[in-house]
Amino acid sequence: MTGTPAPEPSHDPEGTWGATQPLDLVGIGIGPFNLSLAALADGVHGGITTAFYEQRPAFSWHPGLLIEGATLQVPFLADLVTLADPASPWSFLNYLRARERLFPFYFAEKFHIQRAEYDAYCRWVADNLPGLHFGHQIDAVRWNPERALFEVDFTQLDADGEAEALGRSYARSIVLGVGTEPYVPEPLRPLAEAPAVPVIHSADYLEHRERLLEAEHITIIGSGQSGAEVFLDLLRARPAGAEKLHWLARTEAFAPMEYSKLGLEHFTPDYTRYFHALPEQTRDRLVPQQWQLHKGIAGDTVAAIHEELYRRTLHGGWPDAVLTPGVGVRTAGRVATTKVELHLEHAQQGTRSRLTTDAVILATGYRERSVDRMLAGLDPYVSRDASGRPRVDGEFKLVLDESVTGAVYVQNAEKHSHGVGAPDLGLAAWRSAGILNSLTGKEPYPMPRRTAFTSFGLERREAPRVPGQAMELTPLAQGN
Repeated sequence: MTGTPAPEPSHDPEGTWGATQPLDLVGIGIGPFNLSLAALADGVHGGITTAFYEQRPAFSWHPGLLIEGATLQVPFLADLVTLADPASPWSFLNYLRARERLFPFYFAEKFHIQRAEYDAYCRWVADNLPGLHFGHQIDAVRWNPERALFEVDFTQLDADGEAEALGRSYARSIVLGVGTEPYVPEPLRPLAEAPAVPVIHSADYLEHRERLLEAEHITIIGSGQSGAEVFLDLLRARPAGAEKLHWLARTEAFAPMEYSKLGLEHFTPDYTRYFHALPEQTRDRLVPQQWQLHKGIAGDTVAAIHEELYRRTLHGGWPDAVLTPGVGVRTAGRVATTKVELHLEHAQQGTRSRLTTDAVILATGYRERSVDRMLAGLDPYVSRDASGRPRVDGEFKLVLDESVTGAVYVQNAEKHSHGVGAPDLGLAAWRSAGILNSLTGKEPYPMPRRTAFTSFGLERREAPRVPGQAMELTPLAQGN
C-alpha cells in the first residue's frame, strides 16, 4: 500500500450547503491548528458536518522561513493528530508511509524534523482531506436568533484573488483559526512600507534573500529563533572577514530557550488548566515573565552560530559580525535613497548611537490577527475582561451572552487566558480534541487526566471525564 485511503467525507464537498443544510461547525482559517481540528473531525464516529474556509489559494506555513536545515522546535509527534489519536490516517508517520519514506526516516533517527518537511506534511493533509475550501474570504459572521444559527458570509476568489462569487453558510458552531500576522515596530513601519528601501519582516526572508545578500551591510533585529536562523543563514553565505552583519536585540542576552524536561511541562494540558484558573491580573503578569519558554533560541542554533563564528577565527582575526543585546530602536530614517539609519538606545548603559545599514530584517515576531471587522456582528454578545479582551472558557469557547446558544471556539487567540502554550504546535491535537468533545457533548477523543509530573498549584486540576463537567481538584497533601 502506498497511500492512505481517505474516509468517506462527512463534510460538504462543494461548499454549497446553506439555509437548507446547516453545518455543525464552520472553521475560519486553515493553518496548522484548524487543519488539526479538521483532520480529527474527519475521524469522529457517526460524522459531524463541517466546512473550513481559507482566503489563501492553498495551504502554506511560514514559507519565508523554510530555511534549509531549519528544524521545528517540537518533536515530530507534535503533528496534527498523534497526541490525540495515534491511529489517525492523518499522522506524520502515515504521511511518510504514503510517500514511501518511513524506513529512511526510521534510520535517520530524527526526533525534530525540518520545517520544510512539516510544511510538506501539512500540505499533504490539506490536499487529501475533504471539506477544506481555499480561495474563500470570510466577510462577516452574525448570530441569527430566529434560526439559532450563525450566518457566515464569504466571497469565493478566483486564481488572481479577485471576487468570483458570493455565498453564505449556516452553522451551529464556529471556530476561529485565523492565526497571526507579522509585527513591525512603529518606528520602522514607514520604511517597511517603502518599496525602495530593503526593510523586510523575517516572514518574507526567503523571498528577498538574494537581494539581501547583495547588500553591503545587513542588520537583523530580534533575538528569537527566527532572528537567530536568519543571522546564521546570512553568516554562512557571506565571505569570511567581510560578513558585515549586525544583530540587535532588546532582550538582555541572546538567550537559549528553556528546554529542560520539567520546563517543557509548561506546554502540557495540566499547566494550561492551572493557568486558566489563575486570576486575570496574575496571568497578565506571568506571560511576559515566561518569554524564555517560547521566545528564546534553540540550544542547537545557538551552538551552530558560535561554531560558525569560531570557525572564522582559525586563521586570525575576528569575523565582521556584531551581536548586541539590550538595544532598542528609538527611531529610523532613510539616508540618501539606499541606506537606513537606525537610532539606537542601550537600556543598561543609557547611551544612544546611530547605525547606518543597507538592509534591515525584522525578526520582531507576530501578533494575533484582528477579526474585529469580521466579527462585528457578534461584538454585542461577547463578554470581555478588564483589558477589553474576549473571555475564553476552559473549553476554548468565547464567553457569549446566554441568548446565543451556539458556540464560538478559538485557536491560538487565547494566550491571555490559557498561557504560553496557546501558539505551541505540541498542544494542537489536544486542543482540537477538546473542542470536538465539547462540540459533540460526548468524548470521541478521551482526554488524559494527568500529563505532567509537576503539580503547579497546591491543588492539582484534573481533566473531567465527561465533556462540560467541572474539573476536579485533588489536594496534594493532607494537613494534621
